[in-house]
Amino acid sequence: MVQASPEHLSAPRDAIVAIPEAERLHATASVLTGAGYTVRTASDTGALAAELERNHAAVVLLDTALADGYTWEGTPVLLIVDLAGDFDLARLEPWGIADYVSRGADGEELAHRVETLIGRSRERRRIRAQAEFLRESLRNVSAAIRGTNSPQQMAGHLVRGFLESLGTDQVWFTTFQDTRVPRITAQWCKPGLPPLPDTLGSYEDAARELATSLWADAEVLAVSDHQTDQGSPLADGLQTWCGLPSVRSSIAVPVGDGDSALGIIWITQLDAPREWTRAEIALIQHVAGNLAHSLIQGHLISAQVQVLQQLRELDKAKTDFLATVNHELRTPLTSITAYLDMIRDGAGGPVPPGIESMMEVISRNSDRLRRLIEDMLTVSQQDGSGNLNLKQVELGQVLRIVVAALRPLAESRNVTITGADSHEDVKIQADEAQLEQVFTNIVANAIKFTPDGGRISISFMPETAGQSAVVSVADTGVGIPEQEISQVFTRFYRASNASSAAVPGSGLGLAIAHDIVHRHGGSLDLTSTLGSGTTVSVHLPLTGP
Repeated sequence: MVQASPEHLSAPRDAIVAIPEAERLHATASVLTGAGYTVRTASDTGALAAELERNHAAVVLLDTALADGYTWEGTPVLLIVDLAGDFDLARLEPWGIADYVSRGADGEELAHRVETLIGRSRERRRIRAQAEFLRESLRNVSAAIRGTNSPQQMAGHLVRGFLESLGTDQVWFTTFQDTRVPRITAQWCKPGLPPLPDTLGSYEDAARELATSLWADAEVLAVSDHQTDQGSPLADGLQTWCGLPSVRSSIAVPVGDGDSALGIIWITQLDAPREWTRAEIALIQHVAGNLAHSLIQGHLISAQVQVLQQLRELDKAKTDFLATVNHELRTPLTSITAYLDMIRDGAGGPVPPGIESMMEVISRNSDRLRRLIEDMLTVSQQDGSGNLNLKQVELGQVLRIVVAALRPLAESRNVTITGADSHEDVKIQADEAQLEQVFTNIVANAIKFTPDGGRISISFMPETAGQSAVVSVADTGVGIPEQEISQVFTRFYRASNASSAAVPGSGLGLAIAHDIVHRHGGSLDLTSTLGSGTTVSVHLPLTGP
């Protein structure tokens, strides 16, 4: 009788024996029972199927006479064959864990083959479980790397995740000097081990060249045992650089993008050799690829955040400057206009002949400067909180106020304004003061660019859907060059024909109008034909923004 060895007594000991002849069935079952197995028997395919469905066995001993129709479900199979027969052993291949033994084998060989088969199955399950654990662990490492935009945090996730997943002693990572990624170094080691140097120092150029060579060939440098394996420039160089007395096994992995390496990962085992499996190498390379992509993206995002912050600081400085300039300009302008009014009122005595026309020039340019200051103040306020004082506004009334204020300017240029009084009022929810500024800027612009004898036509009405109102201001002015129309709402932009004709202006009027309309939830459209005129259409929602 064959006794089970001690190392097998703790393993599952259930076996199914399927042999059609009763004598051989009993003899085989007795051998396995003596070896410490719990044996169930089957003498036909029906009984075998029932046993397989009823219980999970550690092994199935199957005679070839019952092999037809057998469906392998993962349990190791030891096929009992008649070597003089014609059974095709190639049929074992789809069964995975399978072996065969002669019908004439003695009990000791039979038990040994069963235990060997079970051991192979157990080792295969162990390897699969390890591979699945490694795959899941490194999948989590990749997810952690992708979950942050901080390059240093990415590197930290990598070195710690590799050490914990692979069970190594040290993991070290660094990037090379490269515009695509920041300079970072990270390492993780088991407690009690000394840290590696923070940088490659003078060895960086050589390491980069060798890492780029590996990257170009899609390879890694895996050394199972530094004591017996043939050395390489990179492995020897890293050992010399690290300063550790003994590195028994290591793997160097390039981290790259495009044609060159961006950095290198070095994983070490100090006390014992290690065979780096193909599965481990493939997974390490996969995570290294994720790291390279994430580092490049994170570096770009960090750079964009810095640029955005600088732009915000510049924009705030500009807004503060505009507010300061407004205050500094408004104070002396107030004094100028106040003294001008006093002179006109005779506070300084009678105004000599000819001086009145000079005072008119002073007054006109003071008004022009005041409008410029107000426009600049509006710009600075729009860059701030931009709150709207919403209330029910009669659109026609706003237009009539604007036209009444600008009619003297239009008459002085012999320009006719029509249409503001020809429609019923349309009520909308809006900021009345800001709407006045919108239409003041648009109509004043039309007057400024319409030559002597020209016309300005204003119309307003609800749109077809009844959800918004549209106001159109059409003039017979000089028009705007077609290629410049898209830029007229840009702050401080002035059309080329306005500059060449020396028409005064700051380039803020339409930009301010566009901003105000946009904050009301509306839109501002402009069409123009050079030499024929311009039409500006303002669309405003009736219920407000």
